[in-house]
Amino acid sequence: MIVYKGDVMVQTRQMKDNQLSIKGFNMDFEEIDSYLKQKKVNYDILDKKISLNYSLLREWDFKLLYYFKPFYAPLCDMCCLCTYGRCDLSGNKKGACGINLEKQQSRMVLMSSGIGASTHAAHARHLVDHILEKNPELELEYGNSIEVLSPIITTLTGMTPKNARDLDKVMVCVEKELTNLMAATHTGQEGYYLEFESKAFHAGMIDTLSLEVAELAQINQYDLNKGEADVPMIEIGMGAVDREKPVILCIGHNIVPSSEIIDYAEEMDLLEDLEICGLCCSAIEMGRYSSKSKIIGPISRQLMFIKSGIPDVVVLDEQCIRADIFELCAEKNIPIITTSDNCSLGLPDKTKETHYKIVNEILTGKIPGALIRDSEKVGKAAVDLVIRIKEKNEIHSRLKKLNPDEIDIFEADTKCTTCTHCDTSCLEVKRKSCDKSFISEVENDIGPYIDLCNSCGQCNRTCPAMLPIKEAFEEAKNGDISLMSSFYGKCVGCGNCMEQCEKNIPLIDIIRLASEKKIDSEKFLMRTGRGPIQDVEIRKVGASIVFGDIPGVIALAGCSNYTNGEVEVHKIAEEFLKRGYIVLAAGCAAMDISLQKDEEGKTLYEKYSGDFDRGGLLNLGPCVANAHAIGSAIKIANIFANVPLENNFTEIADYILNRIGVCVIAWGAMSQKAFAIATGANRWGIPAVIGPQASKYKRLYLGNDRELRDIKDKRDGTEVMCEPAPVHLAYSAESLNECMIMAAKLCIRPNDNPRGRMIKLTNYVDIYNRFYGCMPPDINQYVRSEKEIPYQRKDEIKEKLSENNWEPRKSPHEPSIL
Repeated sequence: MIVYKGDVMVQTRQMKDNQLSIKGFNMDFEEIDSYLKQKKVNYDILDKKISLNYSLLREWDFKLLYYFKPFYAPLCDMCCLCTYGRCDLSGNKKGACGINLEKQQSRMVLMSSGIGASTHAAHARHLVDHILEKNPELELEYGNSIEVLSPIITTLTGMTPKNARDLDKVMVCVEKELTNLMAATHTGQEGYYLEFESKAFHAGMIDTLSLEVAELAQINQYDLNKGEADVPMIEIGMGAVDREKPVILCIGHNIVPSSEIIDYAEEMDLLEDLEICGLCCSAIEMGRYSSKSKIIGPISRQLMFIKSGIPDVVVLDEQCIRADIFELCAEKNIPIITTSDNCSLGLPDKTKETHYKIVNEILTGKIPGALIRDSEKVGKAAVDLVIRIKEKNEIHSRLKKLNPDEIDIFEADTKCTTCTHCDTSCLEVKRKSCDKSFISEVENDIGPYIDLCNSCGQCNRTCPAMLPIKEAFEEAKNGDISLMSSFYGKCVGCGNCMEQCEKNIPLIDIIRLASEKKIDSEKFLMRTGRGPIQDVEIRKVGASIVFGDIPGVIALAGCSNYTNGEVEVHKIAEEFLKRGYIVLAAGCAAMDISLQKDEEGKTLYEKYSGDFDRGGLLNLGPCVANAHAIGSAIKIANIFANVPLENNFTEIADYILNRIGVCVIAWGAMSQKAFAIATGANRWGIPAVIGPQASKYKRLYLGNDRELRDIKDKRDGTEVMCEPAPVHLAYSAESLNECMIMAAKLCIRPNDNPRGRMIKLTNYVDIYNRFYGCMPPDINQYVRSEKEIPYQRKDEIKEKLSENNWEPRKSPHEPSIL
């Protein structure tokens, strides 16, 4: 054996044992080897893949499904998913594969929930990959005010993510679960309807997991708001856009492209010279990132704003983009830049080209737009392109003033892109030969198109918002366009009326022009998305929410597919704010709340604080910020009640179901994403009220509202006859009135103390009497003692209790269904 003493090499005898002893020093090589192996094992544990215990989660699902039975209302009795079909499943018939209508309907529910979850998961994956590319060691944190960083991830996986690599592990788990869930929908797989429902719950929960990953990623990557209540206000509305400036419109949900556009514009000192605005959740993301951006509005504004021709360039990322966006932009000669493989629109992939070349090819008409998957290049191309287009339009305007009788030099010898009704080369600037030349030919005169209407009523029959379009045309023929103008804000922007009109009348354009003054003055203020709820806020109000002193937390989510327009979600928010509920909002619902003003010209965001406290109105952020609504309920269980989070889903969900008065309202749910959000909330024990349009998803979870419910008191293990609270898990309300009544009732919980129950019943009775003019017929089920009877109507309630032979009953100390 050779050793070194300083610079001198010394040869020693070979060691024959596993120990080396020197005076005052002892080395055991077996112990070192064991230590190294132990360290290696610990390293492996840290790098271990994350997985979910579906078998345990499935047990919880079946407990929920015991109390809340699936109710199906299929739109169709046929199954057309495989080549055995079409199979008639009406009555008790089975399909060729053995499936019946109940199983088929639950399978479709799983598909819808899985599609929604996959969409948010793909979004989260894109954000995580972006951070892994830019800064994989980025530390994840929400500031000193938030220690419970990831309530959803930690509860489900036992891990609190520290950086993007940890988020990547979560996404690998998410993608594995989604693969298994979608495999279950294949022909010849699952064959029991409640198993499909359990998997639909699972898909919804995976959706909430993806929501939290996305928020963690983008808030930390882009230094967005981290739970501060007092966040800035931002302008929203079609009238907020300065049309004299070059306008870039971003549509979708991914913050990455729009942030690069803003950064490049700022770098080039052009931010003040451009209007960078957004639709849908991209708009909220941009508002969180830069106060210089503008919000056009929710998804319902998309068709109308594009057809207005105001945008000079449209940039698309992913989600909530009209499938005909390319044709709509082509009608107005608006170039498109797409940034995602999920929405490529058949455009050429120009990712490897320089942004100068891309801009020149679009300007010269070689390509109508481009797919660019390099976000930095998107920012440069969008800004340079919109500047060049504006310069071109200004030259064009000057030439037209000098030569007003000349043919448009930029449109000559090109085919009309307004529609496909003709195939002739249109050289006239106004394209008079085309029936759909409405905006080009008639800027303010809607008379010729009003006269085309033959009052067939097809528009009324196809309008999802049930607008009286035919009647509006009849009034317009007599010179009154007030009814037509009133449709703005009620129209959901689907365009079905135009597609079904046998006279090809451009109805959306008519509504827009009839509402021109209203649109031009449409400028509101909304609070930017604040992100998570701070731990200190949870500590402050946790007891008040659990015991009922604060009557409940209302979380408004979903899309703008409202029956009577966005004013409804505003009314819902205002009603509960006045009553001291905490109102949370995210996505399109958060935007819709701001689109009304009171007599003083203020929006609800200006009237109510952004604190997570009694009467607080919180804009959490975009759709993915719904994670903070569910996360707030989890944090109440953890911070206030000390329920552990790590791998403790069933305990947390059981606590939420029985003790935390929170209710989701997805009043305008349209997309599969909104359905997945509501279904995910259901699995966490949070009931949801959905609007009439959302009932087309064809499944509800209804409880027994006529009998007391048998649950357990965990303190002594006894069974307790308890009020059915919450009475339903997923309920479709047919009217705004029914929605508010049901939401107030769904905030009642077995854990309410006498004072809290009295407060909740005061609101329930008052709202019910206000809209229906009588006492709720089930009031006797929710009064446990005379101390809980509301003061205002005490005699009337006592009389109702006497009619139902009411008797006092004990309430459970620690209610549970486990």
